[in-house]
Amino acid sequence: MTDVAERSEANVGRVLHRKEDAKLVTGQSTWTDDIQLPGMLHIGVLRSPMAHARLARVDVAPALEQPGVVAAYSGADLADEWVMGLPCAWPVTEDMVAPDHWPVATDEVRFAGDTVAVVVARDRFSAADALEHVDVDYEPLEPVVDMEEALRDEVLVHSEHGTNKCFVWPLETGDVDAAFSGADVVVKRRYIQQRLIPNAIEPRAVVVDPTTASGEYTLYSATQVPHFVRIQMALVLGIPEHRLRVVAPDVGGGFGSKLNVYAEEAIALAVARRLGRPVKWTETRSENYQATIHGRDQIQDIEIAASSDGVLRGLRIDLKADMGAYLQLLTPGIPLLGAFMYCGIYKMDAYSFTCTGVFTDKTPTDAYRGAGRPEATFAIERIMDDLAAELGVDPMELRRRNWIQHSEFPYDTVAGLTYDTGNYEAATDRAMELFGYDELRAEQARRRESGDRVQLGIGISTYTEMCGLAPSRVLGSLRYGAGGWEAATVRLLPTGKVEVVTGISPHGQGHETGFSQIAADALGVDFDDVDILHGDTRVAPTGLDTYGSRSLAVGGVAVHKAAERLIDKMRRFAAHELEAAEDDIEFDRGTFRVRGDPDSSTTIQDLSLSVFTAHDLPEGVDPSTAAEYVFDPENFSFPHGTHLCAVEVDTDTGAVHVRNYTCVDDCGTIVNPQLVEGQIHGGITQGMAQALWEEAIYDELGNLTTGTIVDYYVPGAPDVPHFTTDTTQTPATTNPLGVKGVGEAGTIASTPAVVNAVLDAVRHLGVDDIRMPCSPERVWRAVHDAGQQTGQDLSDDTAGGRL
Repeated sequence: MTDVAERSEANVGRVLHRKEDAKLVTGQSTWTDDIQLPGMLHIGVLRSPMAHARLARVDVAPALEQPGVVAAYSGADLADEWVMGLPCAWPVTEDMVAPDHWPVATDEVRFAGDTVAVVVARDRFSAADALEHVDVDYEPLEPVVDMEEALRDEVLVHSEHGTNKCFVWPLETGDVDAAFSGADVVVKRRYIQQRLIPNAIEPRAVVVDPTTASGEYTLYSATQVPHFVRIQMALVLGIPEHRLRVVAPDVGGGFGSKLNVYAEEAIALAVARRLGRPVKWTETRSENYQATIHGRDQIQDIEIAASSDGVLRGLRIDLKADMGAYLQLLTPGIPLLGAFMYCGIYKMDAYSFTCTGVFTDKTPTDAYRGAGRPEATFAIERIMDDLAAELGVDPMELRRRNWIQHSEFPYDTVAGLTYDTGNYEAATDRAMELFGYDELRAEQARRRESGDRVQLGIGISTYTEMCGLAPSRVLGSLRYGAGGWEAATVRLLPTGKVEVVTGISPHGQGHETGFSQIAADALGVDFDDVDILHGDTRVAPTGLDTYGSRSLAVGGVAVHKAAERLIDKMRRFAAHELEAAEDDIEFDRGTFRVRGDPDSSTTIQDLSLSVFTAHDLPEGVDPSTAAEYVFDPENFSFPHGTHLCAVEVDTDTGAVHVRNYTCVDDCGTIVNPQLVEGQIHGGITQGMAQALWEEAIYDELGNLTTGTIVDYYVPGAPDVPHFTTDTTQTPATTNPLGVKGVGEAGTIASTPAVVNAVLDAVRHLGVDDIRMPCSPERVWRAVHDAGQQTGQDLSDDTAGGRL
């Protein structure tokens, strides 16, 4: 065991290298597709090539004649396997339209990629080949892919419901009409949040191992939410929950796309139950683009009201959110997560938000990194720049006039949340210093004056977000179908080593490292003496999994509180062994001591062995060296920060070059700076990708024209600039660790920073909006069209001359 003197330095706050990485870089990880079981069969899924059609006939008999094929099923063949359809756990209003969503379609297909039939074969290649022999008669129906067209209800996605409107959800505070009628300036804009496709490095995969004699099933899935999958699959298939074990082995990323319960999980369970043999399904990247959820896809109509000196009065949001063809697990609730964040870090008198959910014949949407909050941050940060331009003031100065001051916390926002802490001034001052804000503004002025072909733009995003998806009572008031708590168990083993069982299920974040640091500090043991167990509902039966930047702010705090509870339990054993009153026992850095007698002591690790032997225990006390804690936060956590971006825009070609990206984030107490920096880097890259490169495009027939990684541009390392990062630390007051989330911060902040920079580079040329992604063509067209409207001479433009 480690000597106490060696444990004097705290683990929390230090860079300790990730425990997870050794097996990842040496090829010793176990992904779901790596799992091989005796007699295992492979599933292939036939997907509709049409966005909307009636299934007149699905004949699987020809597929059954193909080599290696063991079984094949249509939707009708499997219909009696389902007790209910795939779940939506967030019915946001009482009258929300929630169409049946069966794992395999039986009557109509409603998006290109909808499941039509299933083939089971001895290997995946035979299954894939046999899919081509399933005979399907599609009777084409007219699709609808545009939200505003869908709201006219001329073409229906689900004719049985008579409408494409899923729900209308309003929120209003203050006197909105008075705020706008009394304002000196009103700016109105429409922003488009394009549809995005998550690109986790590991596609989805499912393996099911049935133990038919006992009626038990083990489901392995590349999922973020094994506990959710267990509950929902038990309901969908009528399997007793205690007979179903769900394991998330090593999971290669998720970004929200694996925060779901999918048709293929239900199909694999149903097929394994029918055949009594293990089965596997592994998604191809093309299937991933069609059948795994998409993100964003919103139309944001926003109005902001202000006085002539730039003081904000009110904000109106009219949001249309594309649900896609069906409701996945959290689909309708995702845009509403942003409802509380459109006001951002700013003070104002009144606020109105209305969200309309709309069905279209496209892949369902659901959570994608940030889940509603990037969209809200984009809208408020974009319109703050537009308002600054209208008023003729520096956009940073406008923000300073309106943000919540450090001295005003805790602060009740106009959207109804209470921000516990924040220091926007400190983060911004540090970011501007690192960025060289004044110097870049001076360079920008020189370039404009000289008519430089390459213009410089500066973008700002001063953001906050709510994360830690909790507390349970608030989620209940929003009609969310689960709680916000998290569970942890801390066990001292006889040899003094520590096992921590968490209901959090990681997929690349570094939880084993961060949670080990928390437990090691709490118990006063060595970092390497702690092991973290997770991702298996038999090992960790209680938990609510990983999403919404909740892992540290909820799960990490649960680990800390369980460790504290274990110390309290061990204190009684220490008092008995040291022959002292329990109230006289002090605990510090792993050692129990008798107050006033420093020589009378024992370490918690040594004590664990004597408790295990149970030779001399206090009367009536069990030899237990484990403690559990379920933590339900009293509030969300609210990280914040300032992101600044400088871009160079070639006005002849529209090409955008990110020259400088600087950010200072405040996520409260930092457990491991390396983990924080990794999350920030990845988040910025995903947000930048929305700003500049990524977009899922459908044609008028509902075909996904960006259905491969060749057509859908995912940035690589050469596309991404160097990031200058730093942090401030304003501890949260709503949990004992002072921590806040960080996993989504970079994505939330970076998109408006980059787009604001692109627009700032060309705003003086008459451009006030460019739809994302800001591709060279869109930037060039915006500059060209603005030049025509303002009468600029563009005669040299087609020859590559200077505008």
